[in-house]
Amino acid sequence: MREIYLIRHGMPDFPGGARMCLGRTDLPLGLRGRLQAALLGAEFAPRGITECFCSALSRSRQTAELMGFASPVIVPGLEEMDAGDWDGLSFDEIRRRWPEYYERRGRDRSLPPPGGEEFGPASRRFLTAVKRAAALSRGDIIIVSHSSVIQTLLCTLEGRPFDCARDFELPYGSVTRLRADASGQMELVSWGVPPRPELTAQLAERLLEAAELPEELREHSLAAAGAAMELVCALAAAGICLDETRVYAAALLHDLAKGAPDHALAGAGLLSQLGYPELAPLVAKHNEPELGADVDEALVVSVADKLCLGGRRVGISARFRASLDKCRDEEARRAHDRRYKAALEAARKINDICGKDVVPI
Repeated sequence: MREIYLIRHGMPDFPGGARMCLGRTDLPLGLRGRLQAALLGAEFAPRGITECFCSALSRSRQTAELMGFASPVIVPGLEEMDAGDWDGLSFDEIRRRWPEYYERRGRDRSLPPPGGEEFGPASRRFLTAVKRAAALSRGDIIIVSHSSVIQTLLCTLEGRPFDCARDFELPYGSVTRLRADASGQMELVSWGVPPRPELTAQLAERLLEAAELPEELREHSLAAAGAAMELVCALAAAGICLDETRVYAAALLHDLAKGAPDHALAGAGLLSQLGYPELAPLVAKHNEPELGADVDEALVVSVADKLCLGGRRVGISARFRASLDKCRDEEARRAHDRRYKAALEAARKINDICGKDVVPI
């Protein structure tokens, strides 16, 4: 018996952020998609699978490459279903231009988009491509492909009509597992399972690499993670033991969504959606710590961020002096002053606990 893992590619970079009907339209991965691919790579790394196949579309090939396969084999037939006249259009536009057909397709889910590929032919060509990949390899394999064609195959394997295809929910970056016997007969084991590798320092570093942040921001993230580890060690010597893996990962990834509105909350939401909700509050509060009775992981991440100007280590006051010029109006200056005072209070609290100035003010 051998295992065949069908992986839906990571989330594409939708122009303007609006979801669209994707068939053969070739979009690259977005930030979330790259992170999903990195998680898939971490999930499969211990399994020792060496052969990976993908479609020619960028989102499929990039997912395979970010998983760690430098040269995935492109197999014709693994492409997504052709979405015809709807390909590359937003769903709002589709509803506006084809209201009756859109409603009809909602009732009969086996209907293709106008001018699009029929389910039967799509299922047959995809199955042929999967068998081709299996014939080109030995042992367990990974096939990175697309949701609709995977769903048609699952209907075929399970003996269901094609209007049940969307019952097989396949999130971006999810894994569908098939088992094949010596004759090539396949059975469905599981579908649509997101990867959840254990949170480690190595995984956090892999996610940072996949995020493809600008170099200055990447250097800042690395510097903040280093500062956070120094604070964790100093606090441990003073009798306060924190979760160093969580602190390191959150400090490394705190600016993951930099550039988005309220990037701290956006980054927290992204990490939670990826399956690491324990990191969300640490990232969400890194701009402005909540000062309670205890020093916790979130406070350490926030202070570590304030000790780094780009990739350079500085004191709290120097960091805030450098950022004051970015305040465009009085409201921004008040927020800046509030955060500065909170950072100073957090720094003094840590220094008092440690009995020395481990946080330069």
